[in-house]
Amino acid sequence: MIGPATRVLSSSQFKTLAEHGEERTAAVGDELFKVGDATYPFIAIIEGEVSIRDAAGNEIVRHGAAGFLGEMNLLSGQTVFLTAVVTEPMRYIAVDREALRKLLFDDGSLSDLLLSAFVQRREMLQQLQGIGPEIIGPPHLEETRRLVDFVKRFRLPHTRRDPGTDADAAALLEGLAEDEIPLVRLPGGPELRRPSNGELSRALGIGLELEPREEVDLLVIGGGPAGLGAAVYGASEGLDTLVVESTVLGGQAGTSRRIENYLGFPAGISGTELVSRAITQARKFTARTATPYRALSLEPGEDRHTVKLDGDVEVAAKAVLLSTGAEYRRLPVDDLDEYEGFSVFYAAGPPEAQLCGAQRVGVVGGGNSAAQAAIWLARGGALVTLLHRRADLRETMSKYLIEDLDRYGVAIRDRSEVTALHGDDGKLKAVTLSDSAEMPLSYLFLFLGASPCTEWLGECIARDEKGIVLTGEEAGADGLLETSVPGVYAAGDVRSGSIKRCATAVGEGATVVRFVHEHLSAAAVSS
Repeated sequence: MIGPATRVLSSSQFKTLAEHGEERTAAVGDELFKVGDATYPFIAIIEGEVSIRDAAGNEIVRHGAAGFLGEMNLLSGQTVFLTAVVTEPMRYIAVDREALRKLLFDDGSLSDLLLSAFVQRREMLQQLQGIGPEIIGPPHLEETRRLVDFVKRFRLPHTRRDPGTDADAAALLEGLAEDEIPLVRLPGGPELRRPSNGELSRALGIGLELEPREEVDLLVIGGGPAGLGAAVYGASEGLDTLVVESTVLGGQAGTSRRIENYLGFPAGISGTELVSRAITQARKFTARTATPYRALSLEPGEDRHTVKLDGDVEVAAKAVLLSTGAEYRRLPVDDLDEYEGFSVFYAAGPPEAQLCGAQRVGVVGGGNSAAQAAIWLARGGALVTLLHRRADLRETMSKYLIEDLDRYGVAIRDRSEVTALHGDDGKLKAVTLSDSAEMPLSYLFLFLGASPCTEWLGECIARDEKGIVLTGEEAGADGLLETSVPGVYAAGDVRSGSIKRCATAVGEGATVVRFVHEHLSAAAVSS
């Protein structure tokens, strides 16, 4: 295996690691960590060799002297997906996970090397079978699709097994009641029967489990760029900060293959890497992140606002930031849910690119996100057609992306909308367009915009006719980002008048912290 698996450390980086870890030895056959472990240290190899294997014992890669072990779960605390077996006598430096976190902020070159390698290794694992949780259930079952969507949003390596085509999978489901399916087999052997997203998350060691009642200075609802920006600045300035997210941290930015226009990254940066850095930074300053927790209601109060979450949890916060972003708009066609997660997707990453190679693919949308996905899939070998409903792409798409669509051979079909899907068992075969033409397609990617996630707010916060939160003068508030309720703020895509850019969302989240301090100071004076 080449690429990110073979990166090596410099002598100066070894010296730095040695100052923060301890030297250890291992004999041939020793396991440095194994599938199902809760955690493991960062390992930098001084001499010797180690084999990285999946749960079945198949070798994925070998690392030798000057190499290092680890991927994203080293930082996130997720369950270990792989086993490391020593194949030559080893001397190595072991650095505790928390010590490594702190070190990544003090050494820029080491941080750049490790974070980019961890992200790329995770992307590599997503393309392999037999790694991570196994989801066993009929593809047409809504609960199967929910769990598949959940692990994909978390960018977890996983395997889907269809009992209709896999006899061994069917045998595993024998004797289970209907409400116990799908079955999820976790790394290391434990099984869960139709788990909720939260149950699966906790079982994999992802996210914080909240107490029935939490009290904080700043509650951030939504873990996209705006929410993470507020978490970093709030926690770094001494606020007891909690971030809750209903799906996965990172929002839509976290699913972007590459963000080209983010300040400080002239070569661009993947959404996964940007989000991973932001989460690590927030946790460095002791901000807590809890997923998946969905906000159900907001009850404004004098000293604290109370937000009720699913799972019978309530959070009392002196200040609240609404940064819930928006949800993907879906096609208004019959049986769409039968294809979602199998033939219909809302993001295009490495697993989808591999899946779609040499296949006919449709990308629906006329914005920059649709163009970026179409280009990425085309570069992976797919035969891509971009479908959009307008007469001229220049109304909604950047010029350089229109030029890239042509450069990479993406066909463009204007004034076209998908009105029907055709296929069976979640496998798409064709679509019908608004002009009644039928187009053969194996996969469909939807980039139709999004609607704000604000219905849970009810009437307590002023919103416009689209459900977007009003702030500042529009809401009758003093502060630019304050809502109609003092001490409750909004930032990012959920806010009326926001600029739909990752950098501005981060800026708004950071700016909110200043207003929170002013609010808390005023409250202290009045009391």
